[in-house]
Amino acid sequence: DTTRESPSSEWWRGDMALRRLLQGIVLPRTTGRHVGASFSTEAGETIRATLFPGDGIGPEIAESVKQVFNVAGVPIEWEEHYVGTEVDPRTESFLTWESLESVRRNKVGLKGPMATPIGKGHRSLNLTLRKELGLYANVRPCNSLPGYKTRYDDVNLVTIRENTEGEYSGLEHQVVRGVVESLKIITRQASLRVAEYAFHYAKANGRERVSAIHKANIMRKTDGLFLKCCREVAEKYPEITYEEVIIDNCCMTLVKNPGTFDVLVMPNLYGDIISDLCAGLIGGLGLTPSCNIGEGGICLAEAVHGSAPDISGKNLANPTALMLSAVMMLRHLQFNDQADRIHNAILQTIAEGKYRTADLGGKSSTSDYTKAVCDHI
Repeated sequence: DTTRESPSSEWWRGDMALRRLLQGIVLPRTTGRHVGASFSTEAGETIRATLFPGDGIGPEIAESVKQVFNVAGVPIEWEEHYVGTEVDPRTESFLTWESLESVRRNKVGLKGPMATPIGKGHRSLNLTLRKELGLYANVRPCNSLPGYKTRYDDVNLVTIRENTEGEYSGLEHQVVRGVVESLKIITRQASLRVAEYAFHYAKANGRERVSAIHKANIMRKTDGLFLKCCREVAEKYPEITYEEVIIDNCCMTLVKNPGTFDVLVMPNLYGDIISDLCAGLIGGLGLTPSCNIGEGGICLAEAVHGSAPDISGKNLANPTALMLSAVMMLRHLQFNDQADRIHNAILQTIAEGKYRTADLGGKSSTSDYTKAVCDHI
């Protein structure tokens, strides 16, 4: 059909929508409950950032990011930290205390996928990072990629997940043999903090609606407190439409018509589920960027997909999610020119379709895909 647009023209047609998401994005920093200015750098300054290459395919895709950064001329110096082989008693996990201190000192970092043994009694690596660094908000933009066809063409939403409590507080115990209990913790402080971040994010990025996702019809005390805090914050932002959506209805609506939503804010477990659902709308976790915001202005960008040990070391992994997360990190650092160039190069590479990894329907290796992105830069 000669009337169809070429992939490259489709990329140019859809680029402006995605620029709004990744290029114009504002990640507000907070200290306590007060929203402050973005991270600022002086011209010519080299930034030190912490890099967790992670497990499985993590080191391979982290190497892709480093190559792309070098070609784009990003003035950054990495402090690399790997997961330990033994539990550090100071963190109660395989993450070392020194690696956490590196993030606290640098205020910015990038993290590849990390695997925690299931049911082995070890503290989750991601939970350790969130709790120890006070990473209270996970920000995950989900937007249709021009040139990559999915069931939905116009997804443009952001999930903001409370990151420190809820069902993921890690408070479990055995009551009697055969009966275990898990505690869900919801606090006013944490709920207000993530609600304030969500509304300020919406205002800073020209978003019109904030939806609080809940199950307060059943969990009246915990989710009820979360909604009460969201309502309190919403009153300070009359220009933004506020609504409350029960989580099961939210899931159904996202599948039927994702365009209904704009910014979604929710407690921890719901955010874990909904953010992955939203990633599925645009092609999967391999295309979805993510960034964690913490107290004192900490920004830790991350790839949220798994470590894929089955393809580790085979040069088959897709580095797109970590690259796009790195773009979010560059925005936070106000390296907007380099972020523009990297972001556009990723979009062009995917839209052209010549170099795509297997999960995107292609046959390219990690190194071939990375080289294509570098060539576009």
